Parts: sequence; C-alpha cells; structure tokens
Amino acid sequence: MNCVFVQIRCKPGKTYAVADALVLKEVHSEMYSTSGDYDLLLKLYIPEGQDVGRFINDQISDVGGIERTLTTLTFAAF
Repeated sequence: MNCVFVQIRCKPGKTYAVADALVLKEVHSEMYSTSGDYDLLLKLYIPEGQDVGRFINDQISDVGGIERTLTTLTFAAF
C-alpha cells in the first residue's frame, strides 16, 4: 500500500460538512483539522496497483464543498 497525505481546502463554512462526508466514505486512515492554507489533512493508504490520481479523484474530490486539494506522495526514506 502507498501512503499519501491529502490537504483539503474547503469552501467557507463547509469544513464540518466535508469532514462528515469523508468519514462516511471510510477511505482514510487518519483525518485532522489544520490551520493555515488548508482546512483538513487526510492520511490515506492507496491499494497496490491503484492509480493515486484516479483514487483521489474518485474517492475524495467528488465530495461537495471542497475547493482544492494538495496531495503529497511518500517514499521509503532509506
């Protein structure tokens, strides 16, 4: 499985609704509310062989109230 982090910027006043909708999808490992340019941080494990972009698009980006996402891929350090 590939670990990725997705930062989500929500439309004003929609953070709680977006978080609730994502919880129901049960695709993330961890979710945090954050300060700064983005409102939510998700830790996801993408199944082996799945395209990361397509997974994010199909599972995350279709939630109403999301303005923008930023995905960070992770790799083995050593």
